[in-house]
Amino acid sequence: MSRVAIVEDHERLAGMVRQALGDAGIEADLFRSVSEASYGVSQADYAVLIIDRGLPDGDGLAFLRSLRAAGRMTPCLMLTARDALHDRVDGLESGADDYVTKPFAMSELVARVRTLMRRPAVLTALIASFADISVDPRQRVLQCGAESVVLAPTELQIMQCLIEAAGGTVRHATLEHAAWGLGGAVTPNALEVTLHRLRKKLAAIGAATRLTNTRGAGFALQAGAQGPLSSDEPAPSKRDAGV
Repeated sequence: MSRVAIVEDHERLAGMVRQALGDAGIEADLFRSVSEASYGVSQADYAVLIIDRGLPDGDGLAFLRSLRAAGRMTPCLMLTARDALHDRVDGLESGADDYVTKPFAMSELVARVRTLMRRPAVLTALIASFADISVDPRQRVLQCGAESVVLAPTELQIMQCLIEAAGGTVRHATLEHAAWGLGGAVTPNALEVTLHRLRKKLAAIGAATRLTNTRGAGFALQAGAQGPLSSDEPAPSKRDAGV
């Protein structure tokens, strides 16, 4: 999963952080309270958590300590307006992996998030590869040899999720969350439409890798597959809302 969770109740700041990450090819879900975030992280695995210390229903550090106590080791970047040394020490001792004091430059925050995403526990590289294809999230490019094609944001998130699975089957719900996040407005066939487009783009760049579908299980990348692309290849649809 290459998606990030932002736990921040300041609407304008949260929007700016989400936009800066999105511009860098990193999609994010936004939670405005401890209660919202608790539910969100219980439903999905995130690559990085960005948590503000001051939240309307609790302390961000207390929330992080509860996550660590429950065994969730997702890398965490703390946001705070407190610049005292003991505040930073408290944050790090509570399980934070990094600490940014407000105000901060968005470019610095993005760089720090990328650094956390490179940690082995997340299993996420800046350029993800599988068989003969690779994806560069910064450029939103899918490449095979010398050929490449630009991916839409939802296509990028789905392709990264499939590559991270390294040929394993990824459930329908997991791909939907990777592309649209929790609570995103998704039409019933939005995922199938997006996967259909990805199959066409794989063919356009001459990739031997195929995107296959196992009925009732999910989707997977298959290296050098021969024959039909999928037993359940969706028919193209004109409806593309939420993509």
